[in-house]
Amino acid sequence: MKKQLIYTIALTLATTVIIAPNYASARTDHDRIPHIDGNVQFPPMRWQIVRHSFRLHIPENSKAVTQLLIQVPDNVTISNNIKNIEIMDEKGQRINTNISVNGKTILLVFTEPVAPNTKFDIDLNKIKRRNIDNGSVYHFSAREVGIDAIIPIGVAWFRTY
Repeated sequence: MKKQLIYTIALTLATTVIIAPNYASARTDHDRIPHIDGNVQFPPMRWQIVRHSFRLHIPENSKAVTQLLIQVPDNVTISNNIKNIEIMDEKGQRINTNISVNGKTILLVFTEPVAPNTKFDIDLNKIKRRNIDNGSVYHFSAREVGIDAIIPIGVAWFRTY
């Protein structure tokens, strides 16, 4: 009987630790600033040429976004060929964008402002990584309709395994 009680308590504690509140956080749509919902690398291992994908969300209470500025980390080399950068909405349709690459900076200028309550994906193909660090950190900034300043909206980190 004592053994069963000990196993039950141990299982309960293990389940509580695994399902901690910080792992199960839901983001509300009451934000006013666009943000990064997620990022993924393909293939996920130590390959030298990879694809870095980002999911951006423009919340319902935000203003429309006209430009997006991406600062590329030093341990990553991006292609100057703008065909290697794809921007698509949730339905898989391309978003018309004027793309320019200047060194370690990617500037995306949307031909029509991206409306609030929109999620879209950015794929950077043929990224060359140098395995000198523990990861790569991209910095994102946006320009919204009616605001002259560039607003930092977050970072995306790719860990090197």
